[in-house]
Amino acid sequence: MRYWLSFACVLALFACGSSSTNGGGGGGGSGSSGSSSSGGGSSSGGISSTPEQGVATYYAATGDGACGFGPSPNDLNVAAMDQPEWNGSAVCGECVAVTGPKGSVTVRIVDLCPECETGHLDLSQQAFAQIADVSAGKVSITWKVVPCDVMGNVEYQIKDGSSQYWTAIQVRNSRLPVAKLEWMQSGAWTDVSRASYNYFVVSSGVGTGSYQVRITSSTGETLVDTLPPVQPNTVVQGSGQF
Repeated sequence: MRYWLSFACVLALFACGSSSTNGGGGGGGSGSSGSSSSGGGSSSGGISSTPEQGVATYYAATGDGACGFGPSPNDLNVAAMDQPEWNGSAVCGECVAVTGPKGSVTVRIVDLCPECETGHLDLSQQAFAQIADVSAGKVSITWKVVPCDVMGNVEYQIKDGSSQYWTAIQVRNSRLPVAKLEWMQSGAWTDVSRASYNYFVVSSGVGTGSYQVRITSSTGETLVDTLPPVQPNTVVQGSGQF
């Protein structure tokens, strides 16, 4: 849940609401193999070329939220996205460069602000302090989606409760927003639906044994990985990065 600290939000009722967290949690890693290439695919918006005008407020962020990434106490440059641009959790994990009256900061989208209007980002207090005086509460900003400055390869979080009969996969540590995930089923790539809590869910499960997945970035690059047999609440290291 997100709790309001913003002075302006308290006085002017600029509340963005609370959000629920689904999934998350760390675990042991396992190996994977695959390849990356440039290709087509659906897009969650891509990388911005023109900054968007908007406003920023702040809340007591932990890094957890509607995206289900779990707390990130060592990285609190995070934010919640407005409802109109949430796009069914497709913005989860994307990075946004925000410029305010006193500076700039790059934040990672980890949560939903249900009552925020288009262009309104709800930042962590730590991130807000880098672009404005905290006492301001609410300020005008410009912002745009940018590649994330991540280390290493993408990661696949296998959700708690997953099995050969029901499998939920979340992509983490991605340089670019992930627009699509497919898995190899009977020799053909099959689209996997993305749940509102930011997991790609194979409702009938991926079966026993290892299985292949293909993810597509918002700008069209693809990455193929072979994942080991399903183990719930584990993190599988990918073989590459967008």
